[in-house]
Amino acid sequence: AGGTGGTGGTGGAGGGALPPPTCPKRPERLSAEEPAELGEPPATLPTVGTNLTDLRLPRRVTVRELGGCMGPIWPSYYSECSALLFVVDASNPTQVSSSCIQLLSVLSAPPLASVPVLVLFNKIDLPCYMSLTEMKSLFRMQDIVSCAMQPITMLETSARDGTGLADVLQWLRATLGDPC
Repeated sequence: AGGTGGTGGTGGAGGGALPPPTCPKRPERLSAEEPAELGEPPATLPTVGTNLTDLRLPRRVTVRELGGCMGPIWPSYYSECSALLFVVDASNPTQVSSSCIQLLSVLSAPPLASVPVLVLFNKIDLPCYMSLTEMKSLFRMQDIVSCAMQPITMLETSARDGTGLADVLQWLRATLGDPC
């Protein structure tokens, strides 16, 4: 994900240096009403480089997506940023500390001191994702929110199946001053 109007980052993307965690085997079906097993989801790739996407909320907003491996150049986009979406891979516990450090770096950047932040814990469609409660605890989000200058909101999402994306659009509309 990226920040509207300028910047953002995928805190969970580490440039592919670490393999994804192995998920524990799913439990056997508990009842006949449960849906059939869908198999393993297809692999996803971290953002490498930068992507631009235009949204209508109803006014046009440009989202610039910067991969986590692009962290060193993120500051060059901060002055253009109106809102920031920070995406964390909630299925990859090996990246939590690196994502937290990246988030703290973004939050402490003077040009972003008043820019609203939406932290997205993504990939909740995977069987081994960490819940919002677990992620808040690992990131010590209560401490981060209480010390941050900017307003911070947190949501769980699945970019693959669309879970939570309507809430992201609603947050963007509210944050950027557009009526819902």
